[in-house]
Amino acid sequence: MLEIRGLKKKFGKYQVLNSLDMTVPSGALYGFVGPNGAGKTTTIKVMVGLLAPDEGTVRLGERCLGEEGWREKIGYVPDYFGVYDNLKVNEYMEFFAACYGMEGLKARRRCSALLEQIGLEDKADFYVDGLSKGMQQRLCLARALIHDPELLILDEPMGGLDPRTRFEFKETLRELRDQGKTIVISSHVLSELSELCTDVGILDQGRMALNGNIKDILSQVNSSNPIVITLFGGGRDKALALLKSHPYVHTITVRGDEIAVRFTGDRQDEAVLLQQLVDAGLLISSFTREQGSLESLFMQITGREEERTVMKYENESGL
Repeated sequence: MLEIRGLKKKFGKYQVLNSLDMTVPSGALYGFVGPNGAGKTTTIKVMVGLLAPDEGTVRLGERCLGEEGWREKIGYVPDYFGVYDNLKVNEYMEFFAACYGMEGLKARRRCSALLEQIGLEDKADFYVDGLSKGMQQRLCLARALIHDPELLILDEPMGGLDPRTRFEFKETLRELRDQGKTIVISSHVLSELSELCTDVGILDQGRMALNGNIKDILSQVNSSNPIVITLFGGGRDKALALLKSHPYVHTITVRGDEIAVRFTGDRQDEAVLLQQLVDAGLLISSFTREQGSLESLFMQITGREEERTVMKYENESGL
């Protein structure tokens, strides 16, 4: 288990991390998300030992950040590949194996096995700088696995990859988790993380806004997602007038005969709203909460809406 407690990091007058607490269960595939500037990359650099925190602790099992052997427990895939001119793929792998004291036949066997695992066994004699972006990302992942780390940390690993390569990369990550690896992955593609990850942490302004099992979290946020109302036979203007005056309605989006409403009341309030629409003579063909998604949860947590607003999409509603 990876545990971060009270982590603080300041650059000049800017407090990047502000008493950050974070827990990644053993064997989790953990999605680490947040707005730009929230502190994700700084947190990752602290985890892997590239930055020293001002305050706080980072533990992986029984080992603490900074103790001897810390970096041997972690594999890191940064958001850039770097430049490796005139190195072939097998030379690249054997160089990093040597960095961990692995040489000779043992190193060659380990490198060959990893290249096969990530689907680059036929590229061993190709030059690294001639590989495609997707192949370079897979090679970077293989390099991060050379020393068989407990924890893999990947910073935006799928940026710029084509759809097939993204799919193959995700399948590789699932296989690694099935093999017992704990994986932390930072990404802006929230739909992919919701499909891929078992746990999620949402960072906002240097603090952990939400941390936990993704299925449990999404099941709890369904009640805060928009209500979608579908009208039958017209009556949109009458429905909008009623909704705009309702104290629990905060935003309205019109899409043809559908009206999406961010509604903050409870289940009883929902039932009362439906009854009010029916009493107004409106024919309602459906009245349902949208299914929870990581994107909607992210927007709710990081949106910082302080005032009640009702939004009209003129290009869709014509209002």
